[in-house]
Amino acid sequence: MVEVLKLSVGDECRAGLVDGDIGRGTVREILDGRLILELDLCAVTLPPLPATLILALPRPKVLKRVLQTVATLGVGKLYLINAYKVEKSYWQTPNLRPEVLREQILLGLEQAGTTTLPRIEIRNRFKPFVEDELDSLAGKSLRLVAEPGGSEPVPVALNAAATIVIGPEGGFIPYEIEKLKEQGFTPVSLGPRILRVETAVTAVLSRLYTME
Repeated sequence: MVEVLKLSVGDECRAGLVDGDIGRGTVREILDGRLILELDLCAVTLPPLPATLILALPRPKVLKRVLQTVATLGVGKLYLINAYKVEKSYWQTPNLRPEVLREQILLGLEQAGTTTLPRIEIRNRFKPFVEDELDSLAGKSLRLVAEPGGSEPVPVALNAAATIVIGPEGGFIPYEIEKLKEQGFTPVSLGPRILRVETAVTAVLSRLYTME
């Protein structure tokens, strides 16, 4: 705030409390690396999307970008899951530590000017998650799995509760697609092109929800 925004005592900036309201902050003191704000939080932050995103764990470097994107777009719940094409080494990355996840999520919230933290869950076993948890967490929401060559296009302007599963680059293997279909998930597609994970997340959510 001091080095980039060049704030000094008496200046104002946008501010908010995590999982709370948003508004303005006035700088009252800058001392020894600390900045003290007087807050006037008079507005309610944007609500999260009625979306649960289930994502096959991407490469560690990609994970950081995806987390920021998820927070910026307003996803309410994020599940990071295993899949056949997810390399075992990905699960050893320090980027899965709670403090790193939180740091990236906060960067995404700052970008969007919102404060609601998405809930993040990690599941490193595909079959138990799909068979034992997925039906319950999806509830009555629309169930979609984004897959190259899916039988239907991704809906446009759904603006309703949805549970969206996105696989690794190259997609899920046929066995995984069948397990998801058994739980009522419809394969949908953005077209024949193979997209990067972060591109697919943005494209799917932007089609499903009007970002107003």
